[in-house]
Amino acid sequence: MPADPQGSPGRLPARLRLPVPGRLPGSGQPPGSRRLPGAGQPPELGLPVPAELTTRLRLDLSYDGSAFHGWASQPGGLRTVQETLSVALGRLLALPDGVALTVAGRTDAGVHARGQVAHADVPAPAWTRVAGAALRRLGGLLPPDVRVRAVGPAPDGFDARFSALWRRYSYRVCDDPAAADPLRRHDTLWHPRALDLDQMNEAARGCVGEHDFAAFCRRKENGTTVRELLELRWDRAEPAVAVATVVADAFCHNMVRALAGAMLSVGEGRQPPDWPARVLAGRVRDPAVRVAPPHPLCLEEVRYPDRAGLAGRAAATRRVREQ
Repeated sequence: MPADPQGSPGRLPARLRLPVPGRLPGSGQPPGSRRLPGAGQPPELGLPVPAELTTRLRLDLSYDGSAFHGWASQPGGLRTVQETLSVALGRLLALPDGVALTVAGRTDAGVHARGQVAHADVPAPAWTRVAGAALRRLGGLLPPDVRVRAVGPAPDGFDARFSALWRRYSYRVCDDPAAADPLRRHDTLWHPRALDLDQMNEAARGCVGEHDFAAFCRRKENGTTVRELLELRWDRAEPAVAVATVVADAFCHNMVRALAGAMLSVGEGRQPPDWPARVLAGRVRDPAVRVAPPHPLCLEEVRYPDRAGLAGRAAATRRVREQ
Protein backbone atom coordinates (compact mmCIF):
# COMPACT_ATOMS: atom_id res chain seq x y z
CA MET A 1 0.00 0.00 0.00
CA PRO A 2 1.42 3.42 -0.92
CA ALA A 3 2.38 6.00 1.68
CA ASP A 4 -0.28 8.56 2.60
CA PRO A 5 0.25 12.28 1.88
CA GLN A 6 1.71 12.80 5.42
CA GLY A 7 4.44 10.27 4.69
CA SER A 8 3.16 7.50 7.01
CA PRO A 9 3.43 4.22 5.06
CA GLY A 10 0.63 1.70 5.05
CA ARG A 11 -2.28 4.11 5.90
CA LEU A 12 -5.11 5.34 3.72
CA PRO A 13 -5.31 9.10 3.21
CA ALA A 14 -7.54 10.69 5.85
CA ARG A 15 -10.13 11.73 3.25
CA LEU A 16 -10.56 8.07 2.20
CA ARG A 17 -10.79 6.50 5.68
CA LEU A 18 -14.19 5.22 6.74
CA PRO A 19 -15.51 5.71 10.26
CA VAL A 20 -15.65 2.68 12.52
CA PRO A 21 -19.23 1.36 12.47
CA GLY A 22 -21.15 2.49 15.53
CA ARG A 23 -18.67 5.22 16.55
CA LEU A 24 -18.58 8.96 16.05
CA PRO A 25 -15.74 9.94 13.72
CA GLY A 26 -12.77 11.11 15.74
CA SER A 27 -14.46 10.46 19.08
CA GLY A 28 -13.44 6.92 19.92
CA GLN A 29 -16.83 6.43 21.62
CA PRO A 30 -20.23 5.08 20.58
CA PRO A 31 -22.87 7.56 19.41
CA GLY A 32 -24.54 9.41 22.28
CA SER A 33 -21.43 9.69 24.44
CA ARG A 34 -19.93 12.87 25.87
CA ARG A 35 -16.63 13.85 27.38
CA LEU A 36 -15.94 12.65 30.90
CA PRO A 37 -13.16 14.41 32.83
CA GLY A 38 -9.85 13.20 31.43
CA ALA A 39 -11.44 10.65 29.12
CA GLY A 40 -9.98 12.21 25.97
CA GLN A 41 -13.41 12.97 24.50
CA PRO A 42 -13.89 16.31 22.66
CA PRO A 43 -16.00 18.56 24.92
CA GLU A 44 -17.95 20.04 22.02
CA LEU A 45 -19.99 16.86 21.52
CA GLY A 46 -22.10 17.69 24.59
CA LEU A 47 -24.09 14.44 24.41
CA PRO A 48 -25.24 12.35 27.39
CA VAL A 49 -23.11 9.51 28.71
CA PRO A 50 -24.85 6.15 28.35
CA ALA A 51 -24.94 4.28 31.65
CA GLU A 52 -23.15 1.34 30.07
CA LEU A 53 -20.06 3.53 29.54
CA THR A 54 -19.61 4.23 33.27
CA THR A 55 -18.81 2.08 36.28
CA ARG A 56 -19.82 3.06 39.80
CA LEU A 57 -16.99 2.23 42.18
CA ARG A 58 -17.34 1.70 45.90
CA LEU A 59 -14.30 2.73 47.94
CA ASP A 60 -13.73 1.75 51.58
CA LEU A 61 -11.11 3.97 53.17
CA SER A 62 -9.47 5.09 56.38
CA TYR A 63 -7.62 8.29 57.19
CA ASP A 64 -5.90 10.20 59.95
CA GLY A 65 -7.68 13.55 59.89
CA SER A 66 -5.02 15.44 61.84
CA ALA A 67 -3.50 17.21 58.82
CA PHE A 68 -6.70 17.56 56.77
CA HIS A 69 -9.19 20.41 56.66
CA GLY A 70 -12.03 17.90 56.67
CA TRP A 71 -13.40 15.66 53.96
CA ALA A 72 -14.92 18.17 51.53
CA SER A 73 -12.88 20.04 48.92
CA GLN A 74 -12.46 23.71 49.79
CA PRO A 75 -11.31 26.81 47.94
CA GLY A 76 -7.88 28.22 48.55
CA GLY A 77 -5.93 25.00 48.13
CA LEU A 78 -6.61 23.68 51.62
CA ARG A 79 -5.68 20.04 52.03
CA THR A 80 -8.79 17.83 52.22
CA VAL A 81 -9.40 14.09 52.01
CA GLN A 82 -11.75 14.47 49.05
CA GLU A 83 -9.26 16.44 46.99
CA THR A 84 -6.39 14.09 47.88
CA LEU A 85 -8.37 10.99 46.90
CA SER A 86 -9.80 12.61 43.76
CA VAL A 87 -6.33 13.46 42.46
CA ALA A 88 -5.01 9.96 43.21
CA LEU A 89 -7.93 8.32 41.42
CA GLY A 90 -7.46 10.68 38.49
CA ARG A 91 -3.85 9.59 38.18
CA LEU A 92 -4.80 5.93 38.50
CA LEU A 93 -7.46 6.17 35.79
CA ALA A 94 -5.64 8.69 33.57
CA LEU A 95 -8.35 11.33 34.16
CA PRO A 96 -6.53 14.67 34.41
CA ASP A 97 -9.50 16.49 35.98
CA GLY A 98 -9.74 14.06 38.88
CA VAL A 99 -12.80 12.10 39.96
CA ALA A 100 -16.02 13.34 41.57
CA LEU A 101 -16.73 11.55 44.86
CA THR A 102 -19.83 11.06 47.01
CA VAL A 103 -19.15 10.14 50.64
CA ALA A 104 -21.15 8.48 53.40
CA GLY A 105 -20.18 11.06 56.04
CA ARG A 106 -18.52 14.45 55.51
CA THR A 107 -16.10 14.59 58.41
CA ASP A 108 -14.89 17.93 59.80
CA ALA A 109 -11.32 19.16 60.08
CA GLY A 110 -9.29 16.96 62.42
CA VAL A 111 -11.85 14.12 62.49
CA HIS A 112 -10.61 10.63 61.61
CA ALA A 113 -12.20 7.70 59.79
CA ARG A 114 -11.60 4.00 60.08
CA GLY A 115 -14.66 2.91 58.07
CA GLN A 116 -15.46 5.69 55.60
CA VAL A 117 -17.25 4.78 52.33
CA ALA A 118 -17.42 6.73 49.07
CA HIS A 119 -18.54 6.12 45.52
CA ALA A 120 -17.41 7.48 42.16
CA ASP A 121 -18.79 7.12 38.63
CA VAL A 122 -15.88 6.62 36.23
CA PRO A 123 -15.49 5.67 32.56
CA ALA A 124 -15.83 1.91 32.32
CA PRO A 125 -12.83 1.44 29.97
CA ALA A 126 -10.60 3.44 32.32
CA TRP A 127 -11.53 1.16 35.23
CA THR A 128 -11.14 -2.02 33.18
CA ARG A 129 -7.56 -1.09 32.30
CA VAL A 130 -6.45 -0.84 35.95
CA ALA A 131 -8.88 -3.02 37.89
CA GLY A 132 -6.44 -5.82 38.65
CA ALA A 133 -3.80 -3.54 40.17
CA ALA A 134 -5.97 -0.66 41.42
CA LEU A 135 -5.61 -1.26 45.16
CA ARG A 136 -1.84 -1.71 45.01
CA ARG A 137 -1.35 1.33 42.79
CA LEU A 138 -3.55 3.53 44.97
CA GLY A 139 -1.31 2.60 47.88
CA GLY A 140 1.58 4.21 46.02
CA LEU A 141 -0.38 7.26 44.87
CA LEU A 142 -1.88 8.23 48.23
CA PRO A 143 -0.04 9.80 51.18
CA PRO A 144 0.46 7.70 54.32
CA ASP A 145 -2.45 9.33 56.18
CA VAL A 146 -5.04 7.99 53.68
CA ARG A 147 -5.52 4.32 52.83
CA VAL A 148 -8.06 2.76 50.46
CA ARG A 149 -8.82 -0.68 51.91
CA ALA A 150 -11.13 -1.91 49.15
CA VAL A 151 -12.24 -0.66 45.73
CA GLY A 152 -14.42 -2.26 43.08
CA PRO A 153 -17.70 -2.02 41.16
CA ALA A 154 -20.64 -1.23 43.44
CA PRO A 155 -23.88 -3.25 43.34
CA ASP A 156 -26.80 -1.82 41.39
CA GLY A 157 -28.61 0.89 43.32
CA PHE A 158 -25.69 1.65 45.64
CA ASP A 159 -25.25 5.23 46.84
CA ALA A 160 -22.58 5.80 49.49
CA ARG A 161 -24.59 8.56 51.13
CA PHE A 162 -28.26 7.78 50.64
CA SER A 163 -28.15 3.96 50.79
CA ALA A 164 -26.62 3.93 54.28
CA LEU A 165 -28.72 2.55 57.13
CA TRP A 166 -26.57 4.09 59.86
CA ARG A 167 -23.17 5.49 60.76
CA ARG A 168 -21.20 4.61 63.88
CA TYR A 169 -18.73 7.03 65.48
CA SER A 170 -16.48 6.75 68.51
CA TYR A 171 -15.23 9.50 70.80
CA ARG A 172 -12.18 8.73 72.97
CA VAL A 173 -11.36 10.49 76.27
CA CYS A 174 -8.60 9.96 78.82
CA ASP A 175 -9.76 11.32 82.19
CA ASP A 176 -6.58 10.74 84.20
CA PRO A 177 -3.77 13.18 83.32
CA ALA A 178 -1.17 10.82 84.75
CA ALA A 179 -2.29 8.06 82.38
CA ALA A 180 -2.38 10.17 79.20
CA ASP A 181 -0.53 8.39 76.40
CA PRO A 182 1.44 10.85 74.26
CA LEU A 183 1.36 8.36 71.39
CA ARG A 184 -2.45 8.70 71.32
CA ARG A 185 -2.56 12.48 71.57
CA HIS A 186 -3.95 12.84 68.02
CA ASP A 187 -7.04 10.72 68.71
CA THR A 188 -7.71 11.15 72.44
CA LEU A 189 -9.03 14.06 74.49
CA TRP A 190 -7.03 14.61 77.67
CA HIS A 191 -9.70 15.56 80.21
CA PRO A 192 -8.45 17.06 83.47
CA ARG A 193 -11.13 15.58 85.76
CA ALA A 194 -12.42 12.06 86.38
CA LEU A 195 -15.70 11.19 84.67
CA ASP A 196 -18.69 9.36 86.14
CA LEU A 197 -19.79 7.05 83.31
CA ASP A 198 -22.93 5.92 85.15
CA GLN A 199 -24.17 9.52 85.19
CA MET A 200 -23.16 9.98 81.55
CA ASN A 201 -25.01 6.85 80.43
CA GLU A 202 -28.12 7.95 82.30
CA ALA A 203 -27.96 11.25 80.45
CA ALA A 204 -27.35 9.44 77.14
CA ARG A 205 -30.52 7.36 77.48
CA GLY A 206 -32.60 10.54 77.48
CA CYS A 207 -31.30 11.44 74.00
CA VAL A 208 -31.76 8.10 72.22
CA GLY A 209 -34.59 7.89 69.68
CA GLU A 210 -35.91 10.08 66.87
CA HIS A 211 -35.76 13.76 67.79
CA ASP A 212 -35.16 17.18 66.35
CA PHE A 213 -31.50 17.63 67.29
CA ALA A 214 -31.45 21.36 66.51
CA ALA A 215 -30.09 22.00 70.02
CA PHE A 216 -27.00 19.93 69.19
CA CYS A 217 -26.52 20.85 65.51
CA ARG A 218 -25.34 23.72 63.42
CA ARG A 219 -28.37 24.50 61.30
CA LYS A 220 -28.14 24.21 57.53
CA GLU A 221 -30.44 26.25 55.33
CA ASN A 222 -33.31 24.12 53.96
CA GLY A 223 -31.96 21.08 55.84
CA THR A 224 -33.73 19.01 58.48
CA THR A 225 -32.22 18.44 61.91
CA VAL A 226 -34.46 15.47 62.68
CA ARG A 227 -32.35 12.36 63.23
CA GLU A 228 -32.80 8.94 64.80
CA LEU A 229 -30.13 8.34 67.43
CA LEU A 230 -29.96 4.55 67.65
CA GLU A 231 -27.27 4.21 70.32
CA LEU A 232 -25.30 6.44 72.66
CA ARG A 233 -23.27 4.88 75.43
CA TRP A 234 -19.95 5.24 77.27
CA ASP A 235 -17.63 2.37 78.18
CA ARG A 236 -14.21 2.01 79.78
CA ALA A 237 -12.05 0.71 76.94
CA GLU A 238 -9.14 0.50 79.38
CA PRO A 239 -8.27 2.09 82.73
CA ALA A 240 -8.59 5.88 82.57
CA VAL A 241 -10.02 5.78 79.01
CA ALA A 242 -13.72 6.37 78.29
CA VAL A 243 -15.04 5.78 74.77
CA ALA A 244 -18.44 6.86 73.49
CA THR A 245 -20.24 4.79 70.85
CA VAL A 246 -22.67 6.92 68.84
CA VAL A 247 -24.90 5.39 66.16
CA ALA A 248 -27.55 7.20 64.11
CA ASP A 249 -29.21 7.00 60.73
CA ALA A 250 -27.33 10.20 59.91
CA PHE A 251 -25.75 13.14 61.70
CA CYS A 252 -26.07 16.87 61.26
CA HIS A 253 -23.10 19.22 61.55
CA ASN A 254 -21.39 19.13 64.98
CA MET A 255 -24.01 16.75 66.38
CA VAL A 256 -21.66 14.11 67.81
CA ARG A 257 -19.22 16.64 69.23
CA ALA A 258 -22.03 18.66 70.85
CA LEU A 259 -23.52 15.52 72.40
CA ALA A 260 -20.07 14.53 73.65
CA GLY A 261 -19.59 17.97 75.16
CA ALA A 262 -22.92 17.76 76.98
CA MET A 263 -22.11 14.29 78.32
CA LEU A 264 -18.72 15.46 79.57
CA SER A 265 -20.42 18.25 81.52
CA VAL A 266 -22.61 15.63 83.19
CA GLY A 267 -19.70 13.26 83.80
CA GLU A 268 -17.66 15.83 85.67
CA GLY A 269 -20.64 16.91 87.77
CA ARG A 270 -21.31 20.36 86.32
CA GLN A 271 -24.77 19.36 85.02
CA PRO A 272 -27.38 16.82 86.21
CA PRO A 273 -28.13 13.71 84.11
CA ASP A 274 -31.49 15.06 82.89
CA TRP A 275 -29.95 18.26 81.52
CA PRO A 276 -29.08 17.03 77.96
CA ALA A 277 -32.66 15.77 77.45
CA ARG A 278 -34.04 19.14 78.57
CA VAL A 279 -31.72 20.94 76.18
CA LEU A 280 -32.78 18.57 73.39
CA ALA A 281 -36.46 19.28 74.03
CA GLY A 282 -35.83 23.01 73.72
CA ARG A 283 -34.66 22.62 70.09
CA VAL A 284 -32.43 25.70 70.26
CA ARG A 285 -28.68 25.92 70.75
CA ASP A 286 -27.78 26.31 74.42
CA PRO A 287 -24.55 28.25 75.02
CA ALA A 288 -23.90 25.93 77.98
CA VAL A 289 -23.37 23.04 75.52
CA ARG A 290 -19.68 22.94 74.66
CA VAL A 291 -18.77 21.46 71.28
CA ALA A 292 -16.03 18.97 72.16
CA PRO A 293 -12.74 19.03 70.20
CA PRO A 294 -12.68 17.17 66.85
CA HIS A 295 -9.54 15.04 67.15
CA PRO A 296 -10.98 12.25 69.40
CA LEU A 297 -13.84 11.65 66.93
CA CYS A 298 -13.63 8.77 64.45
CA LEU A 299 -16.08 7.39 61.89
CA GLU A 300 -15.85 3.68 62.62
CA GLU A 301 -18.43 2.04 60.38
CA VAL A 302 -21.18 2.64 57.81
CA ARG A 303 -23.83 -0.05 57.45
CA TYR A 304 -25.82 -0.73 54.26
CA PRO A 305 -28.77 -3.02 53.47
CA ASP A 306 -28.34 -6.10 51.31
CA ARG A 307 -28.22 -5.70 47.54
CA ALA A 308 -31.98 -5.95 47.13
CA GLY A 309 -32.57 -3.05 49.51
CA LEU A 310 -29.96 -0.55 48.28
CA ALA A 311 -32.02 1.37 45.72
CA GLY A 312 -35.13 1.49 47.91
CA ARG A 313 -33.16 2.77 50.89
CA ALA A 314 -31.50 5.47 48.74
CA ALA A 315 -34.86 6.65 47.39
CA ALA A 316 -36.45 6.78 50.84
CA THR A 317 -33.51 8.63 52.42
CA ARG A 318 -33.31 11.12 49.57
CA ARG A 319 -36.99 12.03 50.00
CA VAL A 320 -36.46 12.73 53.71
CA ARG A 321 -33.20 14.67 53.32
CA GLU A 322 -34.47 16.82 50.45
CA GLN A 323 -37.70 17.96 52.15
